[in-house]
Amino acid sequence: MTMRAGPAAAALFSAGVASAAVAGDPSIYGHWARGDGNARVRIAPCGGATCVTNTWIRPGTPDEKAGDKLTMAVKPAGAGRWSGTAFDPQRNLRYSMTITVAQDHMASEGCILGGLVCKEMSWTRLGGVR
Repeated sequence: MTMRAGPAAAALFSAGVASAAVAGDPSIYGHWARGDGNARVRIAPCGGATCVTNTWIRPGTPDEKAGDKLTMAVKPAGAGRWSGTAFDPQRNLRYSMTITVAQDHMASEGCILGGLVCKEMSWTRLGGVR
């Protein structure tokens, strides 16, 4: 199974990121490049949730397009760490999510089927630390 933060499918983030993140922790919000080089996303608040939206997809990347969105409900779970759920409307899948951020790098893990199938993805922040 391939999970991507492309068609807004996971590898990343419906109540939203709690504003009470640990002081000084880097934010998950901003523009990120996926570690495989096939996608760039914008992570931003959207209503009461956090949305991961594809802003660019490498031509030829299957099952993904710019504008696809993943909706996350994640909360701080320690220094530089968030956890919760994500919903991918393109695939009609709900994932459990764990996200770790360290300045200009991020790692996300999305799991389905009660954690039996998981996918990790690395990310690099575009445009500096937010």
